[in-house]
Amino acid sequence: MAQIIEQNSENHVEENSALSDSTAAGDDVSAVQPSTGIPTDSAGLPSPIAEATAALPAHLERLADRARGYVEASSSANTRKAYASDWKHFAAWCRRQNLSPLPPDPQTVGLYITALASGTAERGAKANSVSTIERRLSSLSWNYAQRGDQKLDRKDRHIATVLAGIRNTHAAPPRQKEAVLPEHLIAMLETLDRGTLRGIRDRAMLLVGFAGGLRRSEIVGLDCGRDQTEDGRGWIEILDKGLLVTLRGKTGWREVEIGRGSADATCPVVAVENWIKFARIAKGPLFRRVRGQGKDVGPDRLNDREVARLVKKAALAAGIRGDLSEGERAEKFSGHSLRAGLASSAEVDERYVQKQLGHASAEMTRKYQRVRDRFRVNLTKASGL
Repeated sequence: MAQIIEQNSENHVEENSALSDSTAAGDDVSAVQPSTGIPTDSAGLPSPIAEATAALPAHLERLADRARGYVEASSSANTRKAYASDWKHFAAWCRRQNLSPLPPDPQTVGLYITALASGTAERGAKANSVSTIERRLSSLSWNYAQRGDQKLDRKDRHIATVLAGIRNTHAAPPRQKEAVLPEHLIAMLETLDRGTLRGIRDRAMLLVGFAGGLRRSEIVGLDCGRDQTEDGRGWIEILDKGLLVTLRGKTGWREVEIGRGSADATCPVVAVENWIKFARIAKGPLFRRVRGQGKDVGPDRLNDREVARLVKKAALAAGIRGDLSEGERAEKFSGHSLRAGLASSAEVDERYVQKQLGHASAEMTRKYQRVRDRFRVNLTKASGL
């Protein structure tokens, strides 16, 4: 590593502008990496299928196209965007240092994560958090693994030792989002205009997201029925006693039961029924864009970022956490606030909350429980003190 540092100090070339973390992941990644001749998919990621099928006879091309589709379906769109963005960031850093991202070199990667931790990876950048550095490292490992026999050895001392030092020096407890509790949710619902399509839609999104403990991508990924869209992540069935939501998650399919509420004003099922009725939706994406000055519902599915914006906007309008400044309050709330709210407020056996949120362990569910009696089990008294 010392050799690379010395070489870098002699050959370093300043660039007029650094690549921003927010660069669109959909841009051509090959623009910032050396010519490798490796085919890429639609997101600019290395495609082993494309490489293996480059010389297939014409009658197998249709199968090859389908295989490429399955490769892309093996991970979510957001994951693929993150993989592409992280590789682009790394390749641009290597270019500025007169280094090559290929083949994988643990010394180069060790220097890269050091630059991330110290805030010197690009001009004007802040130091990355430990979780961001670990995510970027995982992205690099994935990208290298897709390039045939090229594999990054994360156990190499140039990576493992540096990463351990970064964790010991910079690791901090996670900053959790504020939980939206039932009283908060009711206040947020009151800020929505019940007489507009947008207000009716937003009401249904908040109630379904809370009662189902759904992620924001799961909320907007819902269809009105089974097998209605290619990009759907699940569908709903309206039953007498509630709403049955079938979701496709990271570990497979799961069902979420959303029961009817004690009053129509706070019932997620009634809210969904009203939205479907007034939006005149028969099939396809459940939650869609409202256009034409709020008088028309388009065919396009909402982006999951709209859920985060809705939660923030409604929480601010309702005056939740009025003891904080507006900027601080905006940072406290996100789409995850709905999941945390259900986990924190549902007075039921923890196992049911774990099932509703789709967690593999009770420990993960407890991380979502912002408000609970942490000292319910008092080992001090139990020990006789």
